[in-house]
Amino acid sequence: MLGAFTVLLVFQLIGEVLVLVSGLPVPGPVVGMLLLFTTLLARGAAPAWLRETCQGLLSHLSLLFVPAGVGVLLHFQRLGAEWLPIAVALVASTVITIGVTALVMRALQR
Repeated sequence: MLGAFTVLLVFQLIGEVLVLVSGLPVPGPVVGMLLLFTTLLARGAAPAWLRETCQGLLSHLSLLFVPAGVGVLLHFQRLGAEWLPIAVALVASTVITIGVTALVMRALQR
């Protein structure tokens, strides 16, 4: 398990360093995740020890939303004051995401 965490953190570190050096406008963990994905594709599959650790992390994924929820409650007054732009942004981004997803699915089904 410790080895799997080390692998995940090393790929995150590599992603952070690449973003810092190159100036990419992408979060470092996303670059690290893409590098890990590419590495696993090249290997053909994820090793069992990495798969088991990742499944364990994914089973507790909901805990990562706790800090976001606390942040929302911390800025509750600001949300009340700016509810209209926030609501418009949420609805617009949801509609755009659904539209883009539909277009991608349509293109992939051909």
